[in-house]
Amino acid sequence: MSNSLDSFFHPRGVVVVGASHDPTKLGYGVARNLVHCGYVGGIHFVNPRGGTLLDRPVYTSIASVPDPVDLAVLIIPAPAVPDTLRECGARGVRAAIIASGGFREVGPEGLALENACLQVAARFGIRLLGPNCIGLLDTHLPLDTTFLPPPTPSPGDVAFLSHSGAVCAAVIDWATGQGFGLSQLVSLGNQADVNETDMLAPVAADPNTKVLTLYIEGITTGRRFVDEAKKVTQHKPVIALKVGRFAAGRRAVASHTGALAGEEAAYNAAFRRAGVIRADTNEEMFDWARALAWCPPPAGRAMAVLTNAGGPGAIAADAIESHGLHLTELTADTQAALRALLPPSASVRNPVDMLASASPGQYAQSLRLLLADAAVDGVMVILLPPPMFSADEVAEPLVPVIRDSAKPVVVALMGENLIQRAAQLFRAAHIPDYRFPERAASALAMLAQRGEVLARAHWQPSPLPDVDRAAVRQLFSAADGGSRPFMTQAQVERVLSAYGVRTPRVELARTAEGAAALARELGFPVALKVASPDISHKSDVGGVLLNLGDESAVSDGFMTVLRNARAARPEADVWGAHVQRMIPAGQDVIVGAVQDPQFGAMIMVGSGGIEVEAVRDVAFALAPLSREEADYLLESTWAGRKLRGYRNLQPADRDAVIDVMLRLGQLAADFPELAEIEINPLRVLPEGEGTVALDVRAKVVA
Repeated sequence: MSNSLDSFFHPRGVVVVGASHDPTKLGYGVARNLVHCGYVGGIHFVNPRGGTLLDRPVYTSIASVPDPVDLAVLIIPAPAVPDTLRECGARGVRAAIIASGGFREVGPEGLALENACLQVAARFGIRLLGPNCIGLLDTHLPLDTTFLPPPTPSPGDVAFLSHSGAVCAAVIDWATGQGFGLSQLVSLGNQADVNETDMLAPVAADPNTKVLTLYIEGITTGRRFVDEAKKVTQHKPVIALKVGRFAAGRRAVASHTGALAGEEAAYNAAFRRAGVIRADTNEEMFDWARALAWCPPPAGRAMAVLTNAGGPGAIAADAIESHGLHLTELTADTQAALRALLPPSASVRNPVDMLASASPGQYAQSLRLLLADAAVDGVMVILLPPPMFSADEVAEPLVPVIRDSAKPVVVALMGENLIQRAAQLFRAAHIPDYRFPERAASALAMLAQRGEVLARAHWQPSPLPDVDRAAVRQLFSAADGGSRPFMTQAQVERVLSAYGVRTPRVELARTAEGAAALARELGFPVALKVASPDISHKSDVGGVLLNLGDESAVSDGFMTVLRNARAARPEADVWGAHVQRMIPAGQDVIVGAVQDPQFGAMIMVGSGGIEVEAVRDVAFALAPLSREEADYLLESTWAGRKLRGYRNLQPADRDAVIDVMLRLGQLAADFPELAEIEINPLRVLPEGEGTVALDVRAKVVA
């Protein structure tokens, strides 16, 4: 099947198969939109009844359609689609939009029909969009293959890709009411062939598109999506609204890492690696899209607020802080200039409150002063309809100041009826306006996030040259992954050793006397941990004892951990107990890796111990990691931040933790058959002394 999608976006001619004379039919809607949008290529209609439609001939077969034609829109009963695709293939059509429903969304028979369409398409090299979609449109070409009622969206700079056709229809109407346009819109439908990943590059290549927005219910290609999206986000912002956050059902896992590595963690990690910004609502997505399309990213997170009322200024201050930005301290020169410009009772600190009497000139000049301040990275302008002027009188002088600024400015234009003309002025000038400061602050925060995405674009995982992959490959080839999916302690130690992760010496004792002898050999104090391939969380069954200081304590402890384990898990195969010398004090973290079914290897770091799932102070990333991403991940958890020292905690070897993260991530990426591996805890010793993996469990793919 051809990989080119060019015929969807630059067709020389379009044929509508199923064009209808009945204005109540969808086939009429497609024909109407294609003709009325202004498309200048060939437009052809096919219907067995023939005749004319919209002053154009209706052909009775695809074979009789004249050149040029390379895109077909099929709006016919589902059972007729495979044969129609054969006719399209014979005619030389290389792209088809299947708008018809009645495929996999209706059950097994529909799925079989969809597969039949794919077989025909593969034979003739036809790319398919849909089925069960509303098509695509390009407001600049122009091209409209949808059946949606007019008006079409005005030409703009935000592209929208959606798994839902209904959301497409709502977004078009909403965007028109909000005063911003779309560049392209693609309804993906069932994605039998072309999916969201396929569409990223061609949509991003459109010179009229400045921002890509995605409504997605899932990603079908995992790592390929990440790779393609990362290429795009280095040049254009991508915002995704991923729904289905709280879908029930989890695969069976045996580690804290596996339990916490749910779908949400995987998508968040994938989006961060790709540079995709994730939105929680449609409104949020398009609020951010307008800001990203019309504003430069700020150099930092230091913001200023310019207002004509104290209350909204206070709301803005709270909103800015809550979104991870901060109000900057204006320089003395800026405050002096504002003081000379504004009434004595005005506040010239940040937020700058010019009072309700602020004139259009004071608004514009105050904004110039704020933008000229080196301590200011971006500005929120709050405009309530002032008592002495109209809102549009204030907006007019603000427009050139904002348009000429190299720093982002967003406007909280508060009100409704009295601000309509001002809103039109701002939108015509491509200045984002929002009804409340909270939404404006959110947009500023996303501009800052976009700047940080660009700064992270160069992060690349570095292969580790000092790992023994051959030794690990031999170990995994010997593991059965069936009834005994857990690796033995000796196997785990060999795996970690091959990847340069330090572990203490651990020995298996099968009797109380043997445990005492091993403890004497290793040196007191020691830890005892029940040895069983069937018990993954040893502490939960009373299978761990620490700081045993003599042979008697070890002998008694051996019997205790075995008794506890057998009482809690009578069906478990208990081999004995592992004996390990106690490691010097330090800070503890958890580091784990797990294979996500969608995105592959993921690494986790955070606060460990038995309450890790309750505390949830953890962060995930796709593996392998770059050193910069490992540092970022560690810093996003409290466990990682306190490694620098906190109260009575001495600074610990943070760099050594990052090294373990890199090595464990590389291990998981190198060997997909390693389903889960977890170090809990990883003991972090004082600076310069490294780490020790105190307790490790690993599971191979069943």
